[in-house]
Amino acid sequence: QVLILKGLKQEVSCLCPSPDGLHLAVGYEDGSIRVFSLLSGEVNITFNGHKAAVTTLQYDHLGGRLVSGSKDTDVIVWDVINESGLYRLRGHKDAVTQVLFLKEKNLLVTSGKDTLVKWWDLDTQHCFKTLVGHRTEVWGMALISEEKRLITGSADSELRVWDITYIQEGKDPDEPESKKSKGSSSGAEENTEEDETLELDEHPEEVSSVFHAVYQSSSSLRLVKCSRVGSIMREGRDRVVTLATDQTGKILACHGTDAVLEVFSVLSEEEVQKKLEKKMKKAKKKAKQNSEEEPERSVELSLQEEIQRVTNIRASSKIKSFDLILSPKGELKIVLLLQNNIIESYNLNLSAQVPQAVRASRITIGGHRSDVRTLAFSSDNIAILSAAAESVKIWNRSTLQCIRTMDCEYALCSLFVPGDRQVIIGTKTGKLQLYDLASGSLMETLNAHDGAVWSIALSPDQRGFVTGGADKCVKFWEFELVKDESSVQKRLSMKHVRILQLDEDVLCVRYSPKQTLLAVSLLDCTVKIFYVDTLKFFLSLYGHKLPVLCMDISYDGTLIATGSADRSVKIWGLDFGDCHRSLFAHDDSVMYLQFVAKSHLFFTAGKDSKIKQWDADKFEHIQTLEGHHQEVWCLALSPNGDYVVSASHDKSLRLWERTREPLVLEEEREMQREAEYEESVAKEDQPVVAGETQGETGLAGKKTIETIKAAERIMEAIELYREEMAKLQEHKAICKAAGKEV
Repeated sequence: QVLILKGLKQEVSCLCPSPDGLHLAVGYEDGSIRVFSLLSGEVNITFNGHKAAVTTLQYDHLGGRLVSGSKDTDVIVWDVINESGLYRLRGHKDAVTQVLFLKEKNLLVTSGKDTLVKWWDLDTQHCFKTLVGHRTEVWGMALISEEKRLITGSADSELRVWDITYIQEGKDPDEPESKKSKGSSSGAEENTEEDETLELDEHPEEVSSVFHAVYQSSSSLRLVKCSRVGSIMREGRDRVVTLATDQTGKILACHGTDAVLEVFSVLSEEEVQKKLEKKMKKAKKKAKQNSEEEPERSVELSLQEEIQRVTNIRASSKIKSFDLILSPKGELKIVLLLQNNIIESYNLNLSAQVPQAVRASRITIGGHRSDVRTLAFSSDNIAILSAAAESVKIWNRSTLQCIRTMDCEYALCSLFVPGDRQVIIGTKTGKLQLYDLASGSLMETLNAHDGAVWSIALSPDQRGFVTGGADKCVKFWEFELVKDESSVQKRLSMKHVRILQLDEDVLCVRYSPKQTLLAVSLLDCTVKIFYVDTLKFFLSLYGHKLPVLCMDISYDGTLIATGSADRSVKIWGLDFGDCHRSLFAHDDSVMYLQFVAKSHLFFTAGKDSKIKQWDADKFEHIQTLEGHHQEVWCLALSPNGDYVVSASHDKSLRLWERTREPLVLEEEREMQREAEYEESVAKEDQPVVAGETQGETGLAGKKTIETIKAAERIMEAIELYREEMAKLQEHKAICKAAGKEV
């Protein structure tokens, strides 16, 4: 790792390096774009114009302009040098998926989920051509053969190929052009009629659209023609996710939602000519052998011969994104970002007889391959345990480095054994796994439950623990030392001592601090409280509409807080089981809840990607920790209450630290109101139907609180200027009447 570019809280949605390689444009989920310097790592420019996530970015060949497409259906062209927006292009009816600048010509091509490919003249800022030959969303585009061909990828297994031709001034637009070496896999022939701009392919199911579009540029009147040549068939049956070429345009690659990257080679004009000559010689030779006359008609290359399949690269998991570089020696370097948090690098020797991709390296050790479902802090606040479907990792809190990785089954719950030398994992298959941290080895596996072990809780006396599972049982366990067969020393083990049978699946279990009561959350939406010594029933807490997924008991044993899939948190008294208050906590299920040590404050984590802090005495929302981009599955508080660690579906673990800065609730409320107001301001300008706008072009800016305040300040300044000018005129009039010089 050589550099980290730090943005704000929003998720990065797309990247685009500048042509000089010194800057990186980064698009975010909130619609903002930041341009980072790769030398200093600092943000040089921030552009704000989109109302939704930026989906695609592209620099022009000089790096002076940047174009962005978004989920809000708009395309915006930015001036990187002046750090300002030039104009907004409207026309797509759904999210923009790809934008491409044409070198030398001031043209832009955009594709969208509305099945359209649009051509824009940037001199006059209008759309002069729309390709409508796609039945489904256009997910990707690429320009090849020195920008004389356009390739589009959609939701089927076809890559459609289009020829681009520019007809200069003075040439009859309907005059048939000299056919260049192009072959259609469908054998399509042009049937251009006068005053007609549509041509039919021999494909019965598709209409290929040929557009003669006249547009005025500063240099001359030009005519652009775009006609469908044919299709290249992909092996993947699903939609195209990424379609791209290398910088030279010689290599084309694409992938779908699976683990296969398909690589194609595009022949240059010289190579096409050589192939044609070779083919012509063969045809003449064949004609001589059959003692026929020389073939009169010109030999044509098929599309598959011009764009040849090189190989398929199968990655270890589903591909999310890729990039490729063709070295001057002819070696192709490909880097893949995979869905399971791995980066893989492949080398491909194109000069070989049968090119085979060789995996050069991979970055894996950083994190988990799947979602982390359980977290735990050690008693000294230093080590953090995280466990997922394939491994358990121990992290050092201060250095943020992973210090142990151990293979496990699908983990659902975990705890550090007192002493912090061993950890216990509860799995989806009903097993308890005991690991030794010093050696990183699995010491013991017990079949604890017949179903998933949903919850585990350490007893306050630290002599044992309790587990709750999908087999409707709560089981009590004690730690014991047993003789190890392989060594003289005794080792730690777990002994099952008691069982509590219930009528429903157990989702969560918690001890009261004095170990007198045990709270058990059941699938029937209730929480049952039992005496620990006799296992007699004490209280039933009912009121949630959906099952209680998490709960915790305060340090003094007076309160129990329960978080449910019905999005609410209820605070109950443990003396009589009365509900003190019900709080609407999250916009989705509450996944985890834990009290801060020695206080009545507690944290909740929700599927709405937020972590919130609450006061159980005043029933107030204190603050929201925003940073995760997807569902938060679990969190853990350090025993001293200074740290919170959280795990999310966005594949990240986030560590939060308590600062000494006092938190003023009124300020928090004010900031929340401002954020809500800004959101409502942004929505004011949005049309009811996406893409339905007044006109094709517009200003690149976006209305925010800052722009409203700036406009108000300008209006105040103008008003002040008018007042001062009026005073000056009045003063002049008085002086003139008095016969004095002003």
